[in-house]
Amino acid sequence: MTIDATADAVPPVAPVASPIASLLTAPILPTLLRLAIPNMIAMVGSALVAVAETSYIGRLGTIPLAAIALVFPFAMLTQMMSAGAMGGGVSSAISRALGAGNRDRAATLALHAAIIGLCGGLFFTVTMLVFGRSFFALLGGREQVLEEASGYSQVLFSGAVAIWLVNTLASVIRGTGDMRLPSMILIGASVLQIALGGTLGLGLFGVPQFGMPGVASGQLIAFSCAAIYFLWYLLSGRSRLPLDIRAFHFERAMFLDILKVGAVACLSPLQTVLTILIFTKILATFGTEMLAGYGIGSRLEFLLIPITFAFGIASVPMVGMAIGAGHVKRARRVAWTAAAASGLTVGLIGLTVALAPSLWVGLFTRDPGVTAAAHSYFHWAGPAFVFFGMGVSLYFSSQGAARVGGPVLASTARLLIVAIGGVGLMTAQAPAWTLFALVGGAMVAFGLSTAASVAFVRWGK
Repeated sequence: MTIDATADAVPPVAPVASPIASLLTAPILPTLLRLAIPNMIAMVGSALVAVAETSYIGRLGTIPLAAIALVFPFAMLTQMMSAGAMGGGVSSAISRALGAGNRDRAATLALHAAIIGLCGGLFFTVTMLVFGRSFFALLGGREQVLEEASGYSQVLFSGAVAIWLVNTLASVIRGTGDMRLPSMILIGASVLQIALGGTLGLGLFGVPQFGMPGVASGQLIAFSCAAIYFLWYLLSGRSRLPLDIRAFHFERAMFLDILKVGAVACLSPLQTVLTILIFTKILATFGTEMLAGYGIGSRLEFLLIPITFAFGIASVPMVGMAIGAGHVKRARRVAWTAAAASGLTVGLIGLTVALAPSLWVGLFTRDPGVTAAAHSYFHWAGPAFVFFGMGVSLYFSSQGAARVGGPVLASTARLLIVAIGGVGLMTAQAPAWTLFALVGGAMVAFGLSTAASVAFVRWGK
């Protein structure tokens, strides 16, 4: 591997539309912030959905709460693969085509992306309808908990096509540099999901109470409406990249252009979910207080994801268009600027909770044992948040450059550190704080490995 020294002198092969061309010339940091803020707001909306649904399900009882814990990793995997991994591959391919001035190729790529989204959704639907109950049983679901989890899953994943289409088509629009419209539609879908999930799940306003399937129906209906809107918007000619479905012709190379980034990138969220499952399983052997303390810490991590996602996904079209236009040095500057902004923001939060963990922990518990465990987690993991923020942002930037292999391997390293190190510490009967130190060390390794892959892997042709 060698450091890339490609010059910025290569011009676009053809002129591009003004809003798109501005991403090749506008000041990097202000443009990045302008693109990131709408994504951040949309992601906060998604976090509020999770909070609202947990509240609804909590009112249904303890058994539904246990059931949703079984389904959550698979629901999270669906969203992460369709929005962040394959979605990043879609945005990358389209932005590189637009940067090279080839709008026809970009439009054809968008139609192929829709097919990939359809197939991805069908895969999750078939897999979860056929094997979902077995997965939940493997994770420990029994009797009524298993029944509730299966009922929720069947409704949720019957609409997996809608979830994949929404995130895929939103990524098509993001690939043109338009972050505002996808964010507005996703916020609208979040509001609709909260309203419908509560109404159908709890039986509000005289509607029959459908319980867990009713809560899942809220997401199914909301995402179906959003998918229909995105299809109409793209086919009506109102977007920066109007599509003509009558001119569509199948091209294997178009699928490969998307999948060479998106398919490889899908390994990262899969490894992230495995890391969470393995670490939770290991930590459970240290007692309920330690597990609860980690749960409080992981809640903050979950709320920090919108920040890292917002900066990272905003960098994809900027990097992709610069790569397509041959401006490799600018692409790298965008990547490092986004990483610095994400790492600094998340790092300051991590440092704050490391020095004063009670600011966060006190919101959730007064139990001395749980409080001590959560404080220990933040003391060891909090200072490493900066590396987590930097690594996630560079993962997305690497998608824009179609060089995602290094970040995926960095995610693999994080998984191995947690799995092997965690089993070793558990076998040695080490104190629980060593596991939290291990989590922090894995974040550092992930961030530095991802940064090394960006620094030393050649970008551009």
